[in-house]
Amino acid sequence: MHVLYNILAVILVVLATPAFIMRLIREKGFGQRLAQSFGFLPNEDVELVAKKDCIWLHAASVGEIVAASPIIKEMRRTFPNKPVLVSVVTATGYAMAKRIITDADSIIFFPLDLPLISYGVVKRIRPSVFLMVETELWPNFLRAMSHFSIPVMMVNGRISDKSVERYRYLGSILKGMLDTVDKFCMQSTIDAQYVIRLGANPNRVVVTGNTKFDQNYTSVTVEEKNILFKQMGFAETFPVLVAGSTHKGEEEILLTALKKIKKRFPNTKVIIAPRDIMRVDELIELASSFGFLALRRTELLKINNNNHDIVLLDTIGELGKIYSVGTIVYVGGSLVAHGGHNILEPAAHGKPILVGPHMFNFKDTYALFSKREACMTVTDETTLTEKIVYILDHEEVRLQMSRETLKIIEENGGAARNSMIYLQEILQ
Repeated sequence: MHVLYNILAVILVVLATPAFIMRLIREKGFGQRLAQSFGFLPNEDVELVAKKDCIWLHAASVGEIVAASPIIKEMRRTFPNKPVLVSVVTATGYAMAKRIITDADSIIFFPLDLPLISYGVVKRIRPSVFLMVETELWPNFLRAMSHFSIPVMMVNGRISDKSVERYRYLGSILKGMLDTVDKFCMQSTIDAQYVIRLGANPNRVVVTGNTKFDQNYTSVTVEEKNILFKQMGFAETFPVLVAGSTHKGEEEILLTALKKIKKRFPNTKVIIAPRDIMRVDELIELASSFGFLALRRTELLKINNNNHDIVLLDTIGELGKIYSVGTIVYVGGSLVAHGGHNILEPAAHGKPILVGPHMFNFKDTYALFSKREACMTVTDETTLTEKIVYILDHEEVRLQMSRETLKIIEENGGAARNSMIYLQEILQ
């Protein structure tokens, strides 16, 4: 089975070669990323951590980096003398890591999961421990870790319903990967049950909670918040709606609702943060077709304008702070069947939260917030409009939702610290 996996991996890399070449031509910085993916890591980055008993933490993309942020802060407190290496897969994850992971000694792109590449990179760095955020299971890489007797720990572990079914097809490869992991620190009891069902040793599985409850990189002062309002051209505006991590098909629903909301609240302004910032030009045209003027966030930093209706966030790593200026927040990927996105970032600012019915990737936090009426579920533009108008018309509802979100955040903190307790055990 492992041989078959490697054959398929090589075939996929070969098939992807034309795409790699096109991206090398068109995409600035892709050459550096590609070189690192093939194991050619910059000496200046590697020298800081290689063979120095570093802690290597791997977080694939933006969401995992957010979860990793409080873990690394606790790591620094617990192991102040150990170098920290962070690896990512995506360019957006790399940009986010550079922005919010200030305690890392080195940030690199994760190597492709091919035998010689994985073995070579692990041999060169030789960390004291490898931490993977959520569910980053890579057969060849974990086999290399096992070869060099390097302990492996899963932190903020999460297994989606789809992943449970998908992983079953890996057969003996999955069993080999799970046997490599010394400790599974899972977000919830459900996640723990899932990973055990997949074949993890129950004695190695613990529930530590969700580290995203601990994140504080999005904190803003009153002064910073006022600056954001001014930069957006929204000074003394009410209400401001923030739609975070939206996907294709959701913006039409939002803009349809906005036309109705403006009849009741004519000064309504909206900030839309598309999950894919490459869609910003498309959304400017879409907004115009609805009769709205939409401007880029980066454009507003250069001009003084307050005649626009919509700000389109075209920067990486800012959304967590931008949530602070919203009166109400809609979290995207949920009115379409994508599975939703992280609701803890707006919750950390005490915001009333709206989501669609498709929150299966964040089922536990969604269930918790819904049960305590800290977030509301909408199904289409009609219910989206009705819920927003209802919250805006009833200040006591808005304040109660705000209090409840902050209370939930406070009650569920401590996952990062819990993870460090188990990391200490492994390293000892």
